[in-house]
Amino acid sequence: MTKPAARSLAELGALHAALKREQAEAQARERQRLAAQQVAERVAQAQRQAFAQAVGPVQRLPAVPESPRRGPPPPPLPVQRERDEKRAMQEALSDEVDIESLLLTDDGLSFRRPGVGADVLAKLRRGHWALQGQLDLHGLTVEPAREQLAAFVRAAHRRGLRCLRVVHGKGLGSPGRQPVLKARVQRWLAQRQEVIAFAQATAAQGGAGALIVLLDAQH
Repeated sequence: MTKPAARSLAELGALHAALKREQAEAQARERQRLAAQQVAERVAQAQRQAFAQAVGPVQRLPAVPESPRRGPPPPPLPVQRERDEKRAMQEALSDEVDIESLLLTDDGLSFRRPGVGADVLAKLRRGHWALQGQLDLHGLTVEPAREQLAAFVRAAHRRGLRCLRVVHGKGLGSPGRQPVLKARVQRWLAQRQEVIAFAQATAAQGGAGALIVLLDAQH
C-alpha cells in the first residue's frame, strides 16, 4: 500500500511543477508582448513628434456644408435660332408692300393668290369653313402685332390648320378713330406664302374688325 501512495504523490508533484512552468512561460510571453507594445508606442510617438516638428503648427479646416443636390439640367434653349427666326419674320413682313402689286384684290377687303378661284372668297365671306384658330391683336402696337401674326400663321400651318380668324380691331379707340393695324395686317398676310386668301369677316364673326384667313394645305 505504501508504494502506490508514493507514486501518486510523485505524480502530483510532477503535475504541479508542470503547471508552474506553464504559468511562468505564459507570464514571460505576456511580459514580452507588453514590452513590444510599449516599444511600438514609443516609436509611433517619436514619429508623430518628428512629423509635427517638420510640418509646424496646423489648424483644422472648417467643415464645408454639403451642397444641395441638383436635378438634371434643363434642356438647352434654341435662343439663337429663335432670334434668327424673329429677325426673319420682321424683315419678311414689310409695311411698304402694295397688295395690289402682288395679288388679286377686289375692294381691299379680300385677297386671293393667282390660281385661287373667286368662289373661294365667296365661301370665306359666307363662313363656309369652320374656324380652327384665332389671333386677337387688340391693344398691340405694330411690332408686337407683326411678330405675333407671323408666328401664329406659321404655327397654324405646321399644325395643318386651314381656316383662321385674325382680329385687328376697328380702330374705335385709336387717335382719329382710324384702325392702326387693319391695313398692315392685310399687307403682312399677303406676304405670307402659307396664306392663299383672306376676306373681311361676317358681322357674326367680327365684321370690319377681323379677317378670315385661308391657308394653303400642307403637301
